Amino acid sequence: MVQKRVESLQGKLIVSCQALPQEPLHSSFIMGRMALAAKMGGAVGIRANTKEDIAEIQTQVDLPVIGIVKRDYEGSEVYITPTMKEVEELMEVKPEIIAVDATGRLRPGDITLDDFFRQIKEKYPQQLWMADCSTVEEALHADELGFDFIGTTMVGYTEQSKGDKIEANDFEILRKIIVGAKSRVIAEGNINTPEKAKRVIELGAFSVVVGSIITRPQLITKSFAEALED
Repeated sequence: MVQKRVESLQGKLIVSCQALPQEPLHSSFIMGRMALAAKMGGAVGIRANTKEDIAEIQTQVDLPVIGIVKRDYEGSEVYITPTMKEVEELMEVKPEIIAVDATGRLRPGDITLDDFFRQIKEKYPQQLWMADCSTVEEALHADELGFDFIGTTMVGYTEQSKGDKIEANDFEILRKIIVGAKSRVIAEGNINTPEKAKRVIELGAFSVVVGSIITRPQLITKSFAEALED
């Protein structure tokens, strides 16, 4: 059943419905309605943060969910589902896919990605896992580890990918990952036009996640305001 739901994502749009505590739309109620609006617009999947938001979203839409928990830990730069604690929280609401930071950085407690993935895979062997990566090398390593989905989520957000952009040179990073990986590749990160979304699917991405340009009105407004200032 889960596999069939996940297959419905192929070639389609996943919308990221997230709002952090410092953002004006931070509310599980609002994220639930945001997910409903995304579904009405044609989205076939949702990416969401925290078990509370996911639980509310599940009352509003019957769409597969990529679940994460963003949490900061002192001494580690990893903040997307960084420890087993976050995994356990997500398992309470059972999203179809759980995404974790799959960069080369150490997790809290100086745990490597390899060790962490071994732990979560052993504890939840039936769960589908997505690797949020920032470089081609990280993506191919995550593919070797056995992640079900490889994402370009962190491109440009880590020291090792500083200055990189997923859409640079006709999505060169994405194309290299698609060629080298056995697992399905989900394009995510700065895909802010319908044309870019269409292009990544043409290049062979399994699915595409779009976030801020749909669900963060303060950033959308800012782009218009800055254009007028220029």
